Amino acid sequence: MACWVFKSEPDVWGWDDQVAKGDAGEEWNGVRNYQARNNMRAMKKGDLGFFYHSRSGLEIVGIVEVCAESHPDSTTDDPRWDCVDVKAVRPFVKPVTLSQIKDDPRLKDMALVKSARLSVQPVTDKEWQIICDLGATES
Repeated sequence: MACWVFKSEPDVWGWDDQVAKGDAGEEWNGVRNYQARNNMRAMKKGDLGFFYHSRSGLEIVGIVEVCAESHPDSTTDDPRWDCVDVKAVRPFVKPVTLSQIKDDPRLKDMALVKSARLSVQPVTDKEWQIICDLGATES
């Protein structure tokens, strides 16, 4: 199983919006970056991801699961753009802020620190466990 970060602006699509979609989940659409798209194309059903509030909040607030693998993005007719569907799994007990992540030397190479603008990013197993520990949340 691979792990990921899904970044969203909470005033556009926040954790509560994701939770409201239930087990059916929702398309992670609107991504128009080739690297982020390629990350989604690599995802498998059952992969887990951190739900990260970008721009405002700047924190990991929950865990999502890929519930449908890569398929055409319904928000465009351009065949270059794909997306996956994700569903909420559980909220973080304590959100983990970007400041906490940047201040932790064990996470200095994390994509969230090094590729801050990329909206869909890979997470290593070690990073996943550290973040879950910081958030007092079951991995």
